[in-house]
Amino acid sequence: MDNTSNPAVSTPSNVIEADAVIVGAGPVGLFQVFELGLLEIKAHVIDSLPVVGGQCVELYPDKPIYDIPAVPVCTGQELTDNLLKQIEPFEPTFHLNQEVTLVQRRADGRFDLETSLGTKFITKTIFIAAGVGSFQPRTLKVDGIEAFEGSQVFYRVKDPSRFEGRNLVICGGGDSALDWALALAGKAESVILLHRREDFRAAPASVAKMKEMCDNYEMQLIIGQVTGIETKDDKLAEIKVTGADGVTRRLPLDDLLVFFGLSPKLGPIADWGLEIERKQLKVMDTEKFETNVPGIFAVGDINTYPGKKKLILSGFHEAALAAFGAAPYIFPEKKIHMQYTTTSPKLHKILGVESPVFD
Repeated sequence: MDNTSNPAVSTPSNVIEADAVIVGAGPVGLFQVFELGLLEIKAHVIDSLPVVGGQCVELYPDKPIYDIPAVPVCTGQELTDNLLKQIEPFEPTFHLNQEVTLVQRRADGRFDLETSLGTKFITKTIFIAAGVGSFQPRTLKVDGIEAFEGSQVFYRVKDPSRFEGRNLVICGGGDSALDWALALAGKAESVILLHRREDFRAAPASVAKMKEMCDNYEMQLIIGQVTGIETKDDKLAEIKVTGADGVTRRLPLDDLLVFFGLSPKLGPIADWGLEIERKQLKVMDTEKFETNVPGIFAVGDINTYPGKKKLILSGFHEAALAAFGAAPYIFPEKKIHMQYTTTSPKLHKILGVESPVFD
């Protein structure tokens, strides 16, 4: 699949004319590609992350998912890989590492859409499948710490081998902090888990394993909070940790990993004139999952309606109905008939598979 701009002819020449633009490349956004493809609607997909997969890949690529129909268990990465394989026949165009900054209704009823990298579209429909918005890590609020972000202070782990042989302090009490503390213990020179209280928000099995490793001197747990830093030769050398007893101690380290969770932000979506309810996009009905702006649809965790359940499988259902709801904007003269992938020769041709012969 092409990950560059679509070379389709458009006016002006630097603007991409599209039938559908999907904002969000998570599982629901990817399945939206599939449902549109069955209706012969080609999609462009935009995501602020540098990779496809959304939350599933960014937050828990190796965590098991158990509620995908007919798939007893798969990881977030496996789900993403399978969806990418499923949508291959439709050749979507991905525009990654950029977010939508402008959406405006045109006089002809279509939309002008522009991204943070200057990619411009004129599109008939927009599907917002942006999860709960773009995720920003909750940062450590200590004077001077921002100077070391990306060099010694990390809010995400992209390359675990980077921390081998290093003296690490890992802050947090949730699953991410515990998971990485357990994963890096034994590979790093030392691992200290720093949490502000005795109670943890992580899986009980992870907490039990962590305490067992502490008892075996494979890692260390300290209850306290980072209240300051010390530098040496322009590098982060120590952190100041204030314990529950009020005493502040110095803790030498090579790297500091901080997992205080991620804060979802709607970002520019909040300025598009869409009706918002508790930081979610309100859809007008559950027949089409269209927002208050005709031609703009919201599917997945970003939307809200009576009875809404934030499940991937619910997002898949919403994507199917949104595709049918959008078809009249794209093919105003065409009557859309419901067809089944099991029996429809036309869909078999679209999918590039042979039609089965029944006796």
